[in-house]
Amino acid sequence: MSNPVQKNLSLFARYLTLWVFLSMLIGIVLGNIAPKFTLSLGTFEVAHINLSVAILIWIMILPMLLNIDYTALHKVWQHRNGIIVTVGINWLVKPFSMALLGWFFIYHVFSDFLDPLQWDSYYAGLVILAAAPCTAMVFVWSKLSGGDAQFTLSQVALNDLIMIVAFAPIVGLLLGMASIHIPWNTLLLSVLIYIIVPVIIAYFWRKYLLRKQCLKLTLQRMEPYSMAALLLMIVLLFAFQGKQILAQPLVILMLAIPITIQVYFTSGLAYLLNKRLGVAHCVAAPSALIGASNFFELAVATAIALFGFESGAALATVVGVLVEVPVMLSVVAIVNRSKVWYERG
Repeated sequence: MSNPVQKNLSLFARYLTLWVFLSMLIGIVLGNIAPKFTLSLGTFEVAHINLSVAILIWIMILPMLLNIDYTALHKVWQHRNGIIVTVGINWLVKPFSMALLGWFFIYHVFSDFLDPLQWDSYYAGLVILAAAPCTAMVFVWSKLSGGDAQFTLSQVALNDLIMIVAFAPIVGLLLGMASIHIPWNTLLLSVLIYIIVPVIIAYFWRKYLLRKQCLKLTLQRMEPYSMAALLLMIVLLFAFQGKQILAQPLVILMLAIPITIQVYFTSGLAYLLNKRLGVAHCVAAPSALIGASNFFELAVATAIALFGFESGAALATVVGVLVEVPVMLSVVAIVNRSKVWYERG
């Protein structure tokens, strides 16, 4: 007998693109018809980390963290080729390719349509965005693509360690700045909120559920809430920027183009490199997704700290937030649909 919850989830997944775009539309409308409400939710934050969004991300990532066998984390070294590819894409390719794309589109392709006084600021925002690899949402993308949970957790932790020492030098090099102010409170608090705390909770909760022999049932019951949290988060992100989207639609579209190209380029390159190295699809999928997504809280906070709240840099990083979910979901779909091709050899 078929499980009605699973049947509803498969129906949901089949029309996920539709639900995502409806959520985006609802968010934009909500941000314009109820600005006070969205403003109150938008200001519910600590160190530029919106707590409403953080709660929703927790609901999304806890099922995947519960799936992790923490006693088997040492086996991740078997996937070292995937780790090498992901680290290389994140730190040797992504920031520099975005710098090239930003220079090409802002100073040349769209130069006649953008305010010349904001060229440098827009460019800086794109570079900052690309230099901050994603933390929390990677768990969601990995789960949706059938990624190896142990690999994803270890890779996210490794990226965070590298980010502490490499983020400022790379941004400073690409922007020609002698010193970069890093919002350490945002960086460290995000690691605490999105990795350390949920991992500890998941570790002990998993032990309890295994002892009670109800882990599988709990995961099944959590799944609908996880998907609902994803759509609600999209509504909130677009509601927070609803007025901005309608006020500057052309600028937002122009900034979204290099960001979107960057996502497809880096994810595609990581995916192909993993295939060339014979990496299993369950590792190649999250490797490609980790290499493409962005740590938008850190990017937005850094842009505001360096250039101000009303700057083009801040706007560019916010556009990265808006592009992140729908574009990354499309990458997840591509990775899933190409699994047979990938494994064909």
